[in-house]
Amino acid sequence: MDRQIGIDQVDELLPLAAQWATEQERRVLCEGVPLSESELADAKAVGVRNPERVRLLRVDEIPVPVHPMLKAAAASINFITAAPRGLALQNAIFVRSDQWRDRDLIVHELVHTAQYQRLGGVLPFLQTYIVQCATVGYQQAPLELEATATAERICSE
Repeated sequence: MDRQIGIDQVDELLPLAAQWATEQERRVLCEGVPLSESELADAKAVGVRNPERVRLLRVDEIPVPVHPMLKAAAASINFITAAPRGLALQNAIFVRSDQWRDRDLIVHELVHTAQYQRLGGVLPFLQTYIVQCATVGYQQAPLELEATATAERICSE
């Protein structure tokens, strides 16, 4: 597969990605813990609606899709780096154990939660995010840049 997936492949990958994300979100919502008081305040500051519904799950490694097409697509756009520190899937946030309760990381992921809400859920978020990563790359994707800039602003206040 090329370094970047083609836009035409997004339609094929989207249902698979949404199914995987929804399954992972369910896991975190069942096994995870609520945000702390300070994390709730940060969630409100970045625009998360109903932050009391958000859950964090501490894991040794952030899960990655096992479906061959999803795995290849994620690798081709550098979506899943060698050792991601966190991953937001709507109201669910995976946090790698060595980053547990790291404010910068959690605020960054909470911005993604707000983006899921703003864009209308898992499917519209993933469509936007995957297209951005496929066209301009993970590091330059506008949703990623927004999460980084917002986390830097909130954490420096």
